[in-house]
Amino acid sequence: MLRRTKIVATLGPASSDPKVLEQMIRAGVDLVRMNFSHGSAQDHMARAEKVRAAAAAVGRTVGILADLQGPKIRVRKFENDKIVLNKGDTFILDAALDGLGNQERVGLDYKDLPKDVSKGSVLLLNDGMLEFDVAEVRGSEVVCTVVRGGVLSNNKGINRKGGGLTAPALTDKDKEDIKTAALIKADFLAVSFPRTGDDMRYARELMHEAGGKSLLVAKIERAEAIPVLGDIIDASDAIMVARGDLSVEVGDAAVPGLQKRMIKMARAKNRLVITATQMMESMITNPIPTRAEVSDVANAVLDGTDAVMLSAETAVGDYPVETIEAMARICLKAEKETEENGVDRRMDHIKFTRIDQSIAMSALYAASHFKVKAIVALTQSGSTALWMSRINAGVPIFAMTPLASTLSKVTLFSGVHPIAFKIESKSHAVTLHQAEDELVRLGLVEEGDLIVMTVGEAVGRAGHTNTLKIVRVGDHRK
Repeated sequence: MLRRTKIVATLGPASSDPKVLEQMIRAGVDLVRMNFSHGSAQDHMARAEKVRAAAAAVGRTVGILADLQGPKIRVRKFENDKIVLNKGDTFILDAALDGLGNQERVGLDYKDLPKDVSKGSVLLLNDGMLEFDVAEVRGSEVVCTVVRGGVLSNNKGINRKGGGLTAPALTDKDKEDIKTAALIKADFLAVSFPRTGDDMRYARELMHEAGGKSLLVAKIERAEAIPVLGDIIDASDAIMVARGDLSVEVGDAAVPGLQKRMIKMARAKNRLVITATQMMESMITNPIPTRAEVSDVANAVLDGTDAVMLSAETAVGDYPVETIEAMARICLKAEKETEENGVDRRMDHIKFTRIDQSIAMSALYAASHFKVKAIVALTQSGSTALWMSRINAGVPIFAMTPLASTLSKVTLFSGVHPIAFKIESKSHAVTLHQAEDELVRLGLVEEGDLIVMTVGEAVGRAGHTNTLKIVRVGDHRK
């Protein structure tokens, strides 16, 4: 059974060895995430080359996601690296402090914090482990009372409960990193902390100016993003349900419902979805997941996510390969429980705006009423495959294209499997026969199987898919 749900794995020290990277790809990695919070432009270029070499060695296409750091809303460093705060303590977040922090105060990377908060604001530090009430703001000082104490160490993040921090989504570092992402030809570019659709439109403008063609991923992690979610989705190619910072800002109990809503909205708008954060967290140090983690991954699959993402598990964990194997196993099992052959009912609300979109939906409809082995999309841009991926017809979709950029792009499309295919004829009939033969050669279909194929009469031109054909494999040779 071919897995529909894609796996995104974050690169780091645990996955830097080429042999380990090859094992991870064999285990099921579809995309790698390069965290631009760490490393130089040269480091990123070297990692991209390493990923593509490993994928070629394994014989698979693996996409690259460049993840921008975004604004650093963090405390600075302490004299002894960390302090312990108790409930009721007074502690000062000092935007003017350039030296090391101590038991009374610490500096800030985010200098505008005193402008963004006032008496009564609630600040959450270190992913919500510590909670401060703002007692007063004195110039550059945010004077806080500790509500929930604990260890506060160097460079820990700060969130305001309910949102309201005005840091721009794109920093000067991000703007330089967009140029690097374009240089390494990243397939996807993730923007951290966007508050509006305009943040995403600005990122796209900068990426195009740099010569990049990456698809844009909006990381939904600010409370302010929720009321304008539709606009952010419209301005993006994909969203990431970034449950870490989002949970801190809106409250952990709100996130499961938001996850379902975001996935549903994105799919309805023909956008992609990655579900992320702590999916297999225990496997950083353990060889098997917890039962709760198994349920979490399976639930995201049942919600309809395109991909599930691993962060520290594959970046610094002890079991990167085993984690991917476990995640792939969970996804496959959950996919068997998803509804199949209900395409006609789920298509009632869809309004076709393009001929190629209507062909894609017709292919799904036909597949749901015949016992077909596969849907085959001969595609240039990948658009036909994207539309097909929005609805689960219960059969694999093979995107056959001569373009390396399209092969990499469809690695995030649920249920879509990239196949490099050189188009040698201008006749769509000949091209369909050659594609069918290639699928047989790869062992993906057999003679006698029924398949649905789509192609454009103007073979090799993007956006011109206008032909659907239901084919019995091998009949053209009789």
